[in-house]
Amino acid sequence: MTLSLYLARRFLSSFGLVLAVFLGILLLVDMVEQLRWFADAPVGIAEALRLAALNLPSGIYTILPLVVILATLAMFVALARTSELIVARAAGRSALRLLLAPVLTAFVIGLVAVAVLNPIVAATSQQYDVVSDRLRGGDGSILSISREGLWLREAGPEGGQRVIRATRATGDGTRLAGVSFLIFVSNGPAARIEAARADLEPGAWVLHDVKEWDLTAPNPERAATRTDTLRLASSLTQARLRESFGAPSSIPIWELPAFIDRLDEAGFSARQHRVWFQMELALPLFLATMVLIGAGFTMRHVRAGRFGTMVLGALLAGFGIFFLRNFAQVLGESGQLPVSLAAWAPPVAGALLSFAFLLHREDA
Repeated sequence: MTLSLYLARRFLSSFGLVLAVFLGILLLVDMVEQLRWFADAPVGIAEALRLAALNLPSGIYTILPLVVILATLAMFVALARTSELIVARAAGRSALRLLLAPVLTAFVIGLVAVAVLNPIVAATSQQYDVVSDRLRGGDGSILSISREGLWLREAGPEGGQRVIRATRATGDGTRLAGVSFLIFVSNGPAARIEAARADLEPGAWVLHDVKEWDLTAPNPERAATRTDTLRLASSLTQARLRESFGAPSSIPIWELPAFIDRLDEAGFSARQHRVWFQMELALPLFLATMVLIGAGFTMRHVRAGRFGTMVLGALLAGFGIFFLRNFAQVLGESGQLPVSLAAWAPPVAGALLSFAFLLHREDA
């Protein structure tokens, strides 16, 4: 137990050191990038630092597996240089037993990251989008999904705003069913339009089976008109609608299942969000796999020869499984792989291969 606690503390110490280094590097690099991106906006050093700080949790969360494998390598290289591994093995401890504490520590780090850091990343990412959009002079997100259906907002050609509500939509958002348009001008609501269907075509909404109320009339119902089709000019595009969903990482994991259900009810494809949700659930196992990969190459004495080559091999294997995970995510989001397979196959395969390599080394 004492040795396990010691190894867990050593791993946490290495993890904290590597994490601090990456935090500093990412903050400085991102601050420079913010100054470059907002070169035409009134952004000074303080505002760029604020934007970089808001973007920092997302950046560090993305590379967390790489931080873990670098921390693993740093710990086992230090243990090998001080011959502590040799002493522990001479005392009768097997390699797998020595690995238990670091692996469990990485697994717990993954649990904390998913339960605590994930919501922080979602909150800071949303705030970053709001601040950066304000600095660019944009109008923020134009789409929202709620239990009442789909809500859209766009600028009207008459200088006001349109609020659009629909009960359902196609997966790409270009066809809405059960549509209501509320048209606002500078002095208040101007018109309301109900339609059975609305199709987004280049430059316009085409409404079918339409009823329109003039809200400026004394009796809007008496002044209401009905038409088969109505064309409303629009600046919305399919690409802009898709961008309005934002990244799945901007939604806290605790709210993601309900958001996926609302997407399904509204008729949108939630595959990207399902893949992200499953990958978040698999993150603790993936971090534990990174420890197994790093340890499999470096649990040896520095005088055993080719130690530098083994460290390089661990780095390449870690980066390889990291990019394989990202590639599987892309395949899952595009429908080329089942959701569960895309999320769980890389960490499970990496863990099994690492175990096989460790057992081979143990028998050798």
